[in-house]
Amino acid sequence: MAEPVTSSTAAYLKIFGFGAIISVSVLLVATVVVMTRMPRTRQEWAVGLICTLVGSLTGGAAVVQRFNLHVWADSWFGMVALGGLVFACGLPAWAVVRWVFNFINAREDKGIDEIVRELKDEVRK
Repeated sequence: MAEPVTSSTAAYLKIFGFGAIISVSVLLVATVVVMTRMPRTRQEWAVGLICTLVGSLTGGAAVVQRFNLHVWADSWFGMVALGGLVFACGLPAWAVVRWVFNFINAREDKGIDEIVRELKDEVRK
């Protein structure tokens, strides 16, 4: 006769399952982002991948914290929903990084004082 699953084993399985769902979500969002906006260089590819991963994890965590969605981790379907949330939070990360790099590259020859002046002028508009 099989022994019932102990609470520590159940906790381990839950953590492993949640980690697997989050890992798959992060991998999928990185794949989608790189396939839709192909990086121009290897460096841009690496930066985009890292920023998408960090954006997914931190953005998803921030949304979970803000809206108290911790209880979703108690069920399989809730964990899948959290995985979708992590996926959705990673999508804008690469776009924001690309915009920032385009901004920086366009002003590569300028000094910091010129850039600050330009930003102040834009904010005042």
